[in-house]
Amino acid sequence: MATLALVGAAHIHTPNFVKKMASREDVTVKSVWDHDAARAAKSAEQLGAQVAELGAIWSDPAIEAVVVCSETNRHEELVTPAAGAAKHLFVEKPLGMGAADANRMAEAIEQAGVLFQTGYFRRGEPVTQFIRQQVQAGAFGQLTRLRLCNCHSGSLGGWFDTDWRWMADPAIAGCGAFGDLGTHVLDLLLWWLGEVDACTASIRSVTGRYGDCDETGEGLLRFKDGVLATLTGSWVDVANPIPLEVCGTEGHAWSAGGQFFFQSQHVDGADGKSPWTDLPPARPHAFDLFLDAVTGQAGLPLVTAREAAYRSAVMEALYQAAAQNTWVKP
Repeated sequence: MATLALVGAAHIHTPNFVKKMASREDVTVKSVWDHDAARAAKSAEQLGAQVAELGAIWSDPAIEAVVVCSETNRHEELVTPAAGAAKHLFVEKPLGMGAADANRMAEAIEQAGVLFQTGYFRRGEPVTQFIRQQVQAGAFGQLTRLRLCNCHSGSLGGWFDTDWRWMADPAIAGCGAFGDLGTHVLDLLLWWLGEVDACTASIRSVTGRYGDCDETGEGLLRFKDGVLATLTGSWVDVANPIPLEVCGTEGHAWSAGGQFFFQSQHVDGADGKSPWTDLPPARPHAFDLFLDAVTGQAGLPLVTAREAAYRSAVMEALYQAAAQNTWVKP
């Protein structure tokens, strides 16, 4: 049985994580903290936990791991002492407001030698695992361009009007729609292709519902080997029917209408004419993987703290590029 603490309950994913922790028999949540007393009390009641001060959580030897779902601008003040207290850490994405704080947190986590995970759950999807395998195997030949879109209608539906209003305030969240949703597909592109040489972007508010907070954006990445990739993050799309395209000189892959198609000169039967279903099994959600790791399962595919920090750095560069109307090196 692993004993955890929930530190911050602000993120929109908190209710789902609370349900996951409450449903498992191999973890227990002892303590909950949030700067908002009512929010802390609500999660504590759902978890059968006690509301506690941060100092008591850091000094409690029974607490092995901490789940950080606070506002992004509070991450560093929570993550650094948690790592210093040798607590394993799940920190909801993005890790930092930008490169500087994210890299400081990554350094603290690495020095502490604790387990780390963040919420890049899309790595576990069968299609994204398959594409990474085929990229590494050379099934696409020379990669030329990739396009990933992660969009929903959150602004149109007023998802951030009340409890989650801070997520539409870049001064607190570190980003708006483009960073919130775009970070997931940015993670996939970096997971598949490695480091970025330079990037640029265009972001904007559409409805004005959340003031100047961006509600949609398009980024362009140039990788160190010359491959070009675009990514979209949006809260003002009524659908997201074509979320993925990978192009190369000897292969092609795309998703459309919920089906995945794959064409390659190097893979038998991959003619792109019918949906491709020979895919790896789905992995557990990123949060479940963290809980599995803290309860003793070894060798799980967790996101490293340095990977999470690099994604914050690249996203910061994309926002800088949009503001300056130029290309920026992360």
